[in-house]
Amino acid sequence: MSTTVSSPEELLVWQKAVDLSVAVYRLTEKFPQREIYGITSQMRRAAVSVPSNIAEGRRRGTRADFAHFLHIAHGSLAELDTQLVIAQRLSFCNGL
Repeated sequence: MSTTVSSPEELLVWQKAVDLSVAVYRLTEKFPQREIYGITSQMRRAAVSVPSNIAEGRRRGTRADFAHFLHIAHGSLAELDTQLVIAQRLSFCNGL
């Protein structure tokens, strides 16, 4: 892939995705303990999947691979968005 970015860590989108993952971990720390294997786990996995897929796609080396993994990361964001709506409706996180 011919770009000036040599590693995923240099990508602003990857950096923001890592920030999002950290924010989700902090948010879900406040969820009920009974949800540790439920929505807490689901949200954390979806959040971590975003920067992970960006990094994997970038390291694959082709634009097609990178685009494919960006689509996967985008899907994980949709999952996380849905899970946040559910968490709000269950009053696990108010004011989002």
